[in-house]
Amino acid sequence: MTKEKYSEELLLEEEVLKQNEIVLFNDEVNTFDHVIDTLIYACDHMPEQAEQCALLVHYKGKCTVKTGSYDDLEPRCSKLLQAGLSAEII
Repeated sequence: MTKEKYSEELLLEEEVLKQNEIVLFNDEVNTFDHVIDTLIYACDHMPEQAEQCALLVHYKGKCTVKTGSYDDLEPRCSKLLQAGLSAEII
């Protein structure tokens, strides 16, 4: 009984701590510089972080570029979309 209750408490904690992610997808349109500049602007990335994300997107097809609450991510994702990038919140 105690083990079951402990498991339920852990599941509840995980649910509360779950954060959303902005996933950026590769495209054949945008330049590396544009993607990097946009990540710096929209996601508050450092230049090195933005460059690494751009490379991951290019070679892997997608990359999580920001995690957090939906309220924080929604305007950031909108900025990425307005800049012509392909992104979504999951």
